[in-house]
Amino acid sequence: MTTIEPDDQEDKPLDPAMENVRRKMVKLQLVSAGVMLVMLMAVLGTIVYKLTRTDEKAPAQTSAAVVPSEAPLNAVAALPAGFTVTNVALSGSQVLFYGNLPGAELRAIVFDIGTGRIVADITVRTN
Repeated sequence: MTTIEPDDQEDKPLDPAMENVRRKMVKLQLVSAGVMLVMLMAVLGTIVYKLTRTDEKAPAQTSAAVVPSEAPLNAVAALPAGFTVTNVALSGSQVLFYGNLPGAELRAIVFDIGTGRIVADITVRTN
């Protein structure tokens, strides 16, 4: 078997070129560890931020018309005279009337139940 002499186990000083390489590697390792620590803190900060902030967009979904319990809500949508309705769609508190006037282009009229008025009158043109 091979025997290890005590002289081989002692650390011998490195030559100057190898010592410079070792120092550069230690600096590189410290910089890399610092960057990784900063990125880890950024990820943890983002997670904490997402978990603790309140969602401000959630109340926008509850903007539908509130119907009183004792009576239904009454509203009148004043569409133009002669307007022919071909399709109707409801989204929250807004009603879309799609149709046309005699001899005119197609139109989309949006009526808001909450405010009780027409909020958009869109002319639909086809090319």
